[in-house]
Amino acid sequence: MVQEWAPTRRRLLGSAVALGGSALGLPLGLPAAQAQGSNWRKYAGTTIEVNLIKSPRGETLQRHHREFEALTGIKVNAEMTPEQQQRQKTTIELASGSPSFDVVHISYHVQKRQFEKGRWLADLSGFIADPSLTPAGFWDDFAEAGRTFARDGQAVGALPLSVDYWIVYYNKELFARKNLAFPKTFEEMAETAEALNDPRAQVSGFVARGLKNANTPVWTSLMLGWDSTPIQDGALQTDTAGAIEAARLYQRLLTKAAPRGVSGFNWAECQSAFLQGRIGMWFDGVGFAPPLEDPEKSRVVGKVGYGVMPAGPKGRAAATTGDGIGVTAASAKKEAAYLYCLWATSKEMGARLFASGSGVPFRNSVLADAEVRKQITMPAAWVDAVAQSAPVSRLALPVVIPVTEFRDIYGIALTNMIGGADPAAELRRATAEFRPVLERSEKA
Repeated sequence: MVQEWAPTRRRLLGSAVALGGSALGLPLGLPAAQAQGSNWRKYAGTTIEVNLIKSPRGETLQRHHREFEALTGIKVNAEMTPEQQQRQKTTIELASGSPSFDVVHISYHVQKRQFEKGRWLADLSGFIADPSLTPAGFWDDFAEAGRTFARDGQAVGALPLSVDYWIVYYNKELFARKNLAFPKTFEEMAETAEALNDPRAQVSGFVARGLKNANTPVWTSLMLGWDSTPIQDGALQTDTAGAIEAARLYQRLLTKAAPRGVSGFNWAECQSAFLQGRIGMWFDGVGFAPPLEDPEKSRVVGKVGYGVMPAGPKGRAAATTGDGIGVTAASAKKEAAYLYCLWATSKEMGARLFASGSGVPFRNSVLADAEVRKQITMPAAWVDAVAQSAPVSRLALPVVIPVTEFRDIYGIALTNMIGGADPAAELRRATAEFRPVLERSEKA
């Protein structure tokens, strides 16, 4: 049986040491039994192609590829590209039937149904059930949300890698200058953003994604505060009162308190602006935090607050997204590729994500491990935001096949709102445009 890495203090510290310390050149701290395990070395000499999303999660995996190669003897050729380009590339290649990669990093909240419809992922359930490949208790250790994301009926697609709760990052120094407290409600959030906004000082009160397609999760996250979701019982709810009020709040925040040019901002531009100390509040995923506490990249080190999403008129909800790592159905190296996925979702890699603030693993044992918590480099407030978001988590986007069309159509509407268009009229138009798209996909 393949033995799994355990996220102990010694192994976490050892993993930061350069390769060396054994005849195989394995990282210090790797259990000797695992280093000698014949199953890990079964495909030594094989080369696999890995396609990753450029994000803190993808970067963490890439940073430790040498360890995987030393452990297995499998060579990893990895490509990492920004999420929008990566999604386009993977869709085109997988639809062709001859993708150039064996392993693919996917955003469940965007790609799950599309990948299922195309039958683009290998069913990993047989590998998971094989005790010679997978350690006992591996699958049961994932949170139910992760297993729900991964399942396609009885099949299992991409293994759950990381869950991302959306939180509000805020600049404590800017708040203190104006004697402001972290907002408790949506209305307070808007009022606080406007109070912080000071164009003469080149300070914007609020930033979130304004770029079409990327901006849609911001609006759907706000909808949760009205206890509203885009699709309920198969019916579109995107032009209801809750949806319209959420769009009006989005428009208010991004026109009265956001930087100029925000309609061109994805998460990277938002993060960059916040790093410069010119943003009061930034709304996005909790996994984008590490650069904010890096003195070489950030002007706000020690000044960042991490807040759970304020409550909307009908309750508080932490919008939730997630990503996974899977094997392509077209791969001729499925078992070798599966070993990569097994490593990527191991306890040790999950501990690295969590400890560095790069993401929150779906593995329950990692989150509960006291030794891992001792290694967390992020402030306690970040950990608190993670813990407090979990009980109020709700999916940020509808799990539908035409999710790209959903994001494109409503993304254009939201961008138009930043330009001054009426939210109700834009949502009625977008809903009328998307309804037949959804109906066709459901019939198919």
